[in-house]
Parts: sequence; C-alpha cells; structure tokens
Amino acid sequence: MSDRDLSRLSMLELFCMEVRAQVAMLNEGLLTLESQPAAPEVLASVMRAAHSIKGAARMVHVQAAVAIAHGMEDCLVAARSGAIALTSAHIDGLLQGADLLQAIAERSLADPTYGIAPEDPEVQGVVAMLSALIQPDRPQSSEAEPLPEALPEALPDSGLFPATERRIEPPRTDERGPRAEAPAPLAALPVEVLSPAAPVSLGGPPRETGAERTPLTPEVLSRSSGDASGAIANRVVRVSAENLNRLMGLAGESLVEANWLEPFADSLLKLKASQQELYSHLEQLQDMLRSRQSDPRLEEQCSLTLQKANDCRQLLSDRQSELDLFARRSSSLADRLYREVISTHMRPFGDSGQGFPRLVRDLAKRLGKRVRLEMIGKSVLVDRDILEKLEVPLTHLLQNAIDHGVEPPEVRLAHGKPAEGTVRIEAVHRAGMLSITISDDGGGIDLERLRAQVIARNLTAPEMADRLSETELMEFLFLPGFSTVQAVTDVSGRGVGLDVVQSVVQEVGGTLRATSQFGQGMSFHLQLPLTLSVIRTLLVEISGEPYAFPLTRIDRVLMLSRSEISLSENHPFFVLNRQSVGLVPAYQVLQLPPPSAETEVLTTVVISDRLSRCGLIVDRLLGEHSLVVRPIDPRLGKVANISAAALLEDGSPVLIVDVEDLVRSIDNLLVSGKLGQINPMTHPAIAKTHKRVLVVDDSITVREMERKLLENKGYQVEVAVNGMDGWNAVRSGHYDLVVTDIDMPRMNGIELVNQIKSHANLKQTPVIIVSYKDRDEDKVLGLDAGADYYLTKSSFHDDTLLRAVIDLIGEA
Repeated sequence: MSDRDLSRLSMLELFCMEVRAQVAMLNEGLLTLESQPAAPEVLASVMRAAHSIKGAARMVHVQAAVAIAHGMEDCLVAARSGAIALTSAHIDGLLQGADLLQAIAERSLADPTYGIAPEDPEVQGVVAMLSALIQPDRPQSSEAEPLPEALPEALPDSGLFPATERRIEPPRTDERGPRAEAPAPLAALPVEVLSPAAPVSLGGPPRETGAERTPLTPEVLSRSSGDASGAIANRVVRVSAENLNRLMGLAGESLVEANWLEPFADSLLKLKASQQELYSHLEQLQDMLRSRQSDPRLEEQCSLTLQKANDCRQLLSDRQSELDLFARRSSSLADRLYREVISTHMRPFGDSGQGFPRLVRDLAKRLGKRVRLEMIGKSVLVDRDILEKLEVPLTHLLQNAIDHGVEPPEVRLAHGKPAEGTVRIEAVHRAGMLSITISDDGGGIDLERLRAQVIARNLTAPEMADRLSETELMEFLFLPGFSTVQAVTDVSGRGVGLDVVQSVVQEVGGTLRATSQFGQGMSFHLQLPLTLSVIRTLLVEISGEPYAFPLTRIDRVLMLSRSEISLSENHPFFVLNRQSVGLVPAYQVLQLPPPSAETEVLTTVVISDRLSRCGLIVDRLLGEHSLVVRPIDPRLGKVANISAAALLEDGSPVLIVDVEDLVRSIDNLLVSGKLGQINPMTHPAIAKTHKRVLVVDDSITVREMERKLLENKGYQVEVAVNGMDGWNAVRSGHYDLVVTDIDMPRMNGIELVNQIKSHANLKQTPVIIVSYKDRDEDKVLGLDAGADYYLTKSSFHDDTLLRAVIDLIGEA
C-alpha cells in the first residue's frame, strides 16, 4: 500500500491493521513454541510481535492493549532468559492475551469513544494471569510506560499526523535493549497489497533483531503478515474487486479477439492458393496466344496482366506471412496478459488456513484429545473467491475430524495407535482442477452401522439398503439432518454441517465425496475449479443453439437407445448403475422449440444436485471448451436456469447453464405435470400378451414392493404417486387392473374408486384397495365405493394379493 493510500486511513484503522497482522504471527509462533519450546528464532519473532502491538497501542492511546501486550512481553522475556520454561499453560495464557488484543482493536475501531478500558475486569484478569505465569523470583519489568511526548520526525512526511507534532524523540533504553530510531523517510517505502475482496492482513515483525520498540508507521504496516521471517512483501497496488473483474473481462475479450486472427490468416492462405491458380491460368492463356500468333497488342496486354497478377501474388504472400507472424505474437501476448490478470485474482491456499492450527489445538484440548495438524500445499494458488467460500466448509470438516474421527488418547493406545492423532489438509493441482483432501487417522465409519441408520430413518427399504455400495452409503452423510453422532453437543450431533459443506462446494462448481476405512480413518475429497473466471465446459446444442454445462456438474454423458427407456409414474426413465434416472428433454425445460425430428439414439447429459439426478436430452454434443466467464448484466436480474455467459473462439455468445437452478426447474415441471413424454420403443408382441396393472400409492416403499411383486409374476406394471396422478393415468391409458391405497394427497383412494366406477368407459376396470386400515367400517366404505377387493398391506407376506389379481384378470 502506498503512502498516499495510508494517508487516507485513520490512526485506529492503521492500529487495527497492525494488530490483525501481529496477532496472526503470535498465533502461528505460539503454536510452534508449544511443540518446540526451545526455538529461539520463533521466540524472538513472537516477542517482536507483542512489542510492536504495545508500541502501536501506546501511540493511539489504547491503554488496555498496552497493558496486555506488556504482560505478554514480560512472559516471553522471562522465557527467553531461561527464567521460565514455556508449558501448555503458558501458551494458553498467551493465546488468550492475543485473542483479547484482537477484540480490543476491533472494538476500538468500531466505537472509538467506548473501546475497552484498562480497568475492564477481563483485561485485568488476563494481565493478572500473565503475571502469575512468571516465576515469583523473576524481576518483572516496569509498568506501562507513559505516552511519548511527540511522534517520530518521519511520520509527518507521510501525511498521517499534524505538522504541529513534529519533534524528534531522543533514543531511550530499557531492560530490553535500545529503542529503535526514527524510521527512514517514506521515499523507499515498498507498496503494499490491499484487496477489498478479503480481510486486510498487514504488518510484520520489526526490522531490527531483539525486542526493540517499533512505532506504528507506514513502513511497519506495509510488511506482509504471512511471512514470519520479516521479509518485505512484493510491490503491488490497490485494485478494487470491481475494477479487477472488468480487467479480467477485457483480458478475456482480448484473448477471444486474438483467436480470431488465426482463422483470418488461414483464409488468406486460401486466397493465396486461389491467386496462384489464377496466375497459372494466365500463363496458360499467354502460351495459347503465342502459339496461335494472335494480335501483338493482345499478347502485350496479356503480358501486362500476367505481370500485375505476379505482383499481387508476391504482395499477398508477403502480407500473409506478416499477418501470420502478427497473429502468433498477438495470441501469445493476449494469453500472457490473461494469465497475468488471472494470477492477480489468485492467493496461496495457506492464506485460508492461518487460523486452522489454532482451531485444531483449542478444540482438541477442549475435547481432551491430542491432535497434530499437517498442512500440505500451502503455496498452491487458488481463486480468492473460491478461497473465501471454502473457509467455513473446511472449518467444519476439521471439526468433524477432531470430534468424530480422532479418538481420545487412551482409546488410541488401546488400539495400538499413537496417543496423538493426525489431521491432514492437502491441496494440489491435479488435471486442471484443485484437489483438497482432509483426512484423519481416527476410527472411521462403520458401514454396517451407517446402513442400519439409513434403514432406521426410512431413507430406503431394507432389501435395497443391503445392496448399497460403500460409495452409495457415504452419500447419505450429506443429506440434511443426517448425523451418525448419538449425543448432541455444542460441537456436533445436530445433523447440520455436511449438507452445507456440499452445498458450498457445488456452488463453486466442485464435487465432494467421502471415503473411510473402519478403524483407520476417514477422508473428504474436494475437487474444485482453479478459478471461477475460467471454467471447463461441455458444449451442447439444444434447439439449434449452443449451451455450456460445467464439466464438474456433469455425472455422465451417454448415447441412450429408446429401447432402454421405461415408464414409471407416467414419466420416462432409464437405469444407470442399478439406479433409476428420469429423462427430461432439455428444450422443454429451457422453453425452446422442439427438434424437427425424433431419433432412435438420444444424446443424454446426466446432471445432479444434492438430492436428485436426471438425464437431460440434448440435440448433439459440440465438444469440450474452456470458457471465460462473463457475468450477465445485473439489470436483467436472475435469468432462469442460466448462471453466466461467455464468448466462443469465433466471437459468438454462449450461455452457461446453472445446474442447480435447472434441476429445480425440472422438479417444478414434474410436480405440475407439464413435461411432455419421451416415446420409448415398444414391442407390440409383448404389449399384447402382458396384462397392465396400475399401482397407486404415495409411499415409494409400498409402490416398489407391489410393483416388483406383480412384475415377478409377469404383469406389466406402472405406478402413480397419488390419487390425482392415478386418475390422470387411468384416463390416458388402458389398464386391466388398478391397485390403490386409501390415504393419499390430492385425491384419496375412495375418491379414486368412485371416479373410476362412475366413468362410462372405465367402470368395468377392476380395482383392488390395499390399505393399512383393517377395520370393518373401512372395508365396507371401500367396497361400497365399488372396489372389487379390499386387502390389508399384510397381504404382501403371503399370496393373498396375487390370488386376488389372478382372480380378477387372470394370469399375466
């Protein structure tokens, strides 16, 4: 940040920036000292951070921060001199002091007239605790020193202080060593980074060694908080997020425009070939004229034409070579420009994890566990927008690993593990994507227990649950309200978390999956795009227009034969990996004209959200493309089913599909019954010989059980989800038998039977009521409505239902 930018900030804003940076260094250094108490360089950097805060707080008259930083400094000085040995209790106290310093700075910035006074009980308590951590025989330093009478001479040059306060304060010393001299003029001041898109994190250790005082100056504030060694940050400038987005858009446009030059140069090659062909024809014409001894004037004119054609050919050849060279240079320059602009939007992955070591340490101690955090890939660059969105999900996954995964020390020892557990966060670029893995070496997931919980919550039928694979079982962990923890605590057990994590991951175009080995640990794997500015997409054609689907949101692409399509609940579906996937024409969802002709093979893109999956039928595939994302003009509002736009290499626009919104639109169309049918290929011989049965029940378990029971006997079965859906199905198709429940939404079973039996064309259709209600009055009510049989649902366990079906319509 330049001195001009610093001059626009108030002293309290500068102080708050300083404290944020120094507290980050304190947290990192103190956690290191907990495992390496004898690390002199780390101890020195922590002392400098505390001393810098004390000096800055004294300048802005925040005496509460002066008192706490002074107490922390006393404790660290005692540790450096060997008077005390830092223990976990000392680290606890120092971390508590760092937290309170942060709170004081934020409070002072929010309300300068109030802030936190030195007499505040919390401040006094922390100061007393820090004093108690020092050995009684250790002479402590004096109380907080009085405010300086004047500020250093260099500060007025920065524009931060009034000129009336200029006075050079002579160097002074105390038991910690000589004070730092006035800072150098600002002419040599490096420019500092400030990104409006992220919290400000500035500052760093003083320039000198030891614990000398470093005043709050622009030079101090311009140092990078992420470098504990005290290195100066690279020169950068302040750029607003809005300006940066516009710059990225322009860079993307320049890349597209540069790509236009290449096909233009290719067209000139074709023109050059045509020119060569024309020249050959002219040569042949000249030879013919000479052989026939024609008019000399005509021959002369032909020679002039040939010479002119040769000149044009040479000129075209020269210009084409120059254009080809320019096209390559322009494309390379545009590509380099775009990559540089993209890099300005990237931050190291470690920036999002500065608080993770403290989080792991504090939560593990609170739960009585010993946990070590390993972070791999801190320097991996990530889009800052993605990085900000990942902070909450990663925090939750870390809490899960510590609370659910890593066992208490005595349990780990009993299982032959080291008492200290390990939680690892690893970030790496892989196949053009950002891959993040959070793993622990804890107890993992008992798959059979998870399977039992799925059944107990009625999330699937027992016979279906027994066939679920490990991957399929793990998907239940991401359902809202699902938790494997039996006891609810303030840390976990409420069933809230993993579904939110998955939502955030999908929001940025990523995927999340979980793997586990019982007794050995658990891992969560996040696959994310490197940047939200450029995405890899699959381009498809729908009703003659191109549309782009983010590759990370596509489960599968396949060519589906109409013979593979079946009907369920009056909706087409196909089977993929033993699961039913509904089919929807893309043109209907996007409200576009239908294709001109039907084809035997359907190009299908399988997409999904957290809870459902469907196959989207498109006209054809156009291939994979990397697209520069361009936001849609905000004046248009939210465009249904569309997230953004982009330009293809030829400059034509393309819309990028919002998969989450698209799935919601499909659900709405399904509920409203507005989706058209996809005609499957039928087999006439089978259709004539198989008798058709309609099963109407709002319970998916009952529907599937009845359907399988009847299909196993050779009947052709279709299902409806409620009475109204069943009534629509009966009127639109021919059925030999209707099997219905009673209690259903929209239209109950009694009403459905009444409708069927009162319809002139349907009253001969036999109806069986299958219900949990087994009272005599219920049976009388159903039979009076016109039902041919009234059975209870216990009939599934014997042949009662099948005998009733055979009695009414015969064998299949």
